[in-house]
Amino acid sequence: MSTDPSRPNVLWCSFEDSNPFYGCYGDPVARTPTVDRLAAEGTRYPLAFSTAGVCAPARSAVITGMYPISIGTHHMRTTHTNPAVPELPTPYTALLPPHVRPFTEHFRAAGYYCSNNWKTDYQIGEPKFAWDDCSTDAHWRNRPDPDQPFFAVFNPHDSHESGMWPGMVEEITFDPADVTVPPTFPDTPKVREALAQMYTQLEIVDRYFGGLLEQLEEDGLADNTIVVHWSDHGPLPRGKRWPYDSGIHIPMIVRWPGHVDAGVVSDRLVSSMDLGPSMLSACGLPIPTHMQARAFLGDRAAEPRDYVHAARDRHDSAYDRVRAVRDRRYKYLRNYYPQQPYVSWIPFRNSHPIMQELMRLHVLGELDAPANGFLAHSRPVEELYDCEADPHEVDNLAGQPEHQATLERLRAECDRWIADVGDMGEIAEADMVARWYPDGVPAVPAPHFIPVTTTDAGSDPVTGEVEVHGPCLLQIHSGVQGAVIEYRLDDDPHWRLYTGALRFAVDTETLVHARAERIGFTASPEVSLTLRSTAP
Repeated sequence: MSTDPSRPNVLWCSFEDSNPFYGCYGDPVARTPTVDRLAAEGTRYPLAFSTAGVCAPARSAVITGMYPISIGTHHMRTTHTNPAVPELPTPYTALLPPHVRPFTEHFRAAGYYCSNNWKTDYQIGEPKFAWDDCSTDAHWRNRPDPDQPFFAVFNPHDSHESGMWPGMVEEITFDPADVTVPPTFPDTPKVREALAQMYTQLEIVDRYFGGLLEQLEEDGLADNTIVVHWSDHGPLPRGKRWPYDSGIHIPMIVRWPGHVDAGVVSDRLVSSMDLGPSMLSACGLPIPTHMQARAFLGDRAAEPRDYVHAARDRHDSAYDRVRAVRDRRYKYLRNYYPQQPYVSWIPFRNSHPIMQELMRLHVLGELDAPANGFLAHSRPVEELYDCEADPHEVDNLAGQPEHQATLERLRAECDRWIADVGDMGEIAEADMVARWYPDGVPAVPAPHFIPVTTTDAGSDPVTGEVEVHGPCLLQIHSGVQGAVIEYRLDDDPHWRLYTGALRFAVDTETLVHARAERIGFTASPEVSLTLRSTAP
């Protein structure tokens, strides 16, 4: 088992669609003993926020350390189609800049076993080279070498917003009378039941997480494993898909024995995109300089943030563009389409029982303030909220003279951020896709094998079979900029990330398999080479 303190293991457990409705965050209703214990044994970050209020853009930021608006992953659901709106430029996969890769590839290159169970939803397809195993069976226990350090991710699905649909749990284990209905929702039996079902699902995923921590203890790995709990965004209408705190305020708890203080509540502003470089830093690995995220752990931790940033663009069938900036207290939102309502047609969202109640009462003309504000026919150009005094963000301060200095400061920060990172939301989605793929989706050709010997420095690629004299190095090459190569040897089923020439001794015969991919391209076919090395 991996016990080298310079190469700690990493275990992530992310709950989908979860604001921190936990006991350790002061929620009196929640039953979350696992995350509560983790908070007691580690550090809790109550000022943690996502880059988007919906999964695919948010998760693209986590896996790349880049803002979605910078790399074209800001629209939600690029690989899905809706027959009712064939005018959308979907399906497509975002074409990342050649140097932007899933950060887990850096772990694999450093010898870590990386597993993901099982959700990806990165807006960039499912890059298989990001993981040694990405499946419903993925687990650190499946690594071929028990001494190999691991990076293991688990994503229990129950807490997804669809977990609030009727019939998604066998039994609601919370009394609807006990929940607190936010002022942005009508207080009706249907709303209370949906919230009680949400707490039930959180109890289920908390129990799942507890099982993982028990397995870590059983394997004797707890003391040398960084455990991180987080979520991608919030679960509720006017939260999910929106950069209000109910959409982007997420739980973040880190336990790292001997390195992170136990029972501490940090006042540091953290973005979910900071997770990748933080893990690289904590494990002693370099952080690529192109990453826009900031490490908050390890020797390479950056200076604390003054602001976090978030965005909203197309969601399923409905276009929008909102940019948001938050400091420790205030939230600024800029609406680029103030003439359109907050609520556009998004069929999946309309399946939410709370959304159905909002619409039902709106149709009847019985929806009271502040809930009816979300159903307004237009919206202000700018919104400003005091998130301490007004945690549900219903009192817009943008027009109040006493808050003009704060408005101007956050407006300027929004301008600075957009200019600094670039905003692909400034161009139409169809134009963006056309720039990426003017001639259709390109393919990565099969990689080349190039033997290097004491008499041949590697002049020509070879195919099929080759015999060399003396010790040999084998280079594997792709001419596609940004392509990544994997290989495996003989009948070993485990693919390894290619990071440099493979060495072969004299009097050996090896079957080498290789394949290549680049995000946004069709992956190459697998090719093989039989290499025999004889005495000179």
